[in-house]
Amino acid sequence: MKINRKGLAGIIVVAIAALSGVAIPKVTAAPQPGESGYHLKKKIKVGGEGGWDYITIDSATRRLFISRGTRVMVVDVDSDKVVGEIADTPGVHGIALAQEFNRGFVSNGRTNNVTIFDLKTLATIGHAAAGQNPDAIIYDPGSKRVLAMNGRSGDITAINAATGDVAGTVAIGGKLEFAAADGKGRVYVNVEDKAEMAVIDATKLTVVSRWPMAPCEEPSGLAMDTENRRLFAGCGNKLMAVIDADSGKVIATPAIGDGVDANGFDPGTGFAFASCGEGMLTVVHEDTADKFSVIENVPTQRSARTMALDPKTHEVYLVAADFGPRPEPTKDNPRPRPPMLPDSFTVLVFTR
Repeated sequence: MKINRKGLAGIIVVAIAALSGVAIPKVTAAPQPGESGYHLKKKIKVGGEGGWDYITIDSATRRLFISRGTRVMVVDVDSDKVVGEIADTPGVHGIALAQEFNRGFVSNGRTNNVTIFDLKTLATIGHAAAGQNPDAIIYDPGSKRVLAMNGRSGDITAINAATGDVAGTVAIGGKLEFAAADGKGRVYVNVEDKAEMAVIDATKLTVVSRWPMAPCEEPSGLAMDTENRRLFAGCGNKLMAVIDADSGKVIATPAIGDGVDANGFDPGTGFAFASCGEGMLTVVHEDTADKFSVIENVPTQRSARTMALDPKTHEVYLVAADFGPRPEPTKDNPRPRPPMLPDSFTVLVFTR
């Protein structure tokens, strides 16, 4: 057996320590990444009060936008610091970015409108009226419009990204969840309570198709592989429904974790993601356009149900917090939520 200088030095240190009666500290090897390569890179302690919903990453500025109840927190994921805030966004759900117009858009569920802000300064520019309880919100580069999915009124508000003017409304019906755009003017939206997908012409503001998503139940998160025309929907019954974006056919239903609320697709790696509130990130690989394999369930943290993906760095961002015991039910509050522990809100950064 050959022993190099470094190894020999270690043996000498151990021998001296043993002779002198000094305890040798146990060295534990760092956990190795799984098959996907994804592992926890770091935690960014953000703290602050308020629940959360969608998060969005700006690849160009490395800023993570996080909805926090009545405001949007902005975190620099390189310096690990909160660098700004978009205030007065009551009941905020989501954030959409239109970089070509230097504008961001925030859906405000309680005030039934959308806040428009400057991407560089984070200053509020104005507001646009929406339907009842605007929830998910996305930017469609094909039509140059921002689309707000109104969860309570069951319609979509289309906003001109350049001017902030409302271009029109598309009536769909049902509880609308997240949406995805193909970049060519087609927008796909999950209808949670009907387990169907509505296909929208974002230029004409018409419903093109309605597709049943069975066996998927209660679809929430949605992502898209625009090149291979595949949609990835997170389903409440622990499935990822992979759907042909032209025919509506359900091609595959790989298993995912429980409590999914967001999905992502990375064209650089062929990985589709589902962030699940039980504390795992399911990674599915697109082997071919018609074959999909679950690669790994990466442990995250309980409550880390929403995510953002940076396709440039392949990093995945999740947010989570620690909670205390659930209070006893009362007549006024028969289903109380467990309280979030103070300053426990954290950004989890996963890389490969």
